[in-house]
Amino acid sequence: MGSIIVMIVIGLIAGAIARLLVPGKENFGILWTIVLGIVGGYVGGTLASLVFAPHKFDIRPPVEHAILGAIVGSVILLVIYKFIRARI
Repeated sequence: MGSIIVMIVIGLIAGAIARLLVPGKENFGILWTIVLGIVGGYVGGTLASLVFAPHKFDIRPPVEHAILGAIVGSVILLVIYKFIRARI
């Protein structure tokens, strides 16, 4: 139960920071901001695992790295979303 709460909090922080970093206005509520941050965490984690070699003894990254990866992934997703919305 605790890891779900941590995931929601990190998702909210990462999604909110991504929304601040990417210019423009989105009509997202708090739920979609959390979803953006959580999915961004998966995107950022996947990109980090492709770029950096995995450590043999580290099972989970430190919280700072997880938040940073979630922010990067969230920014990427938000830019893709804005690009698709501009095309429609």
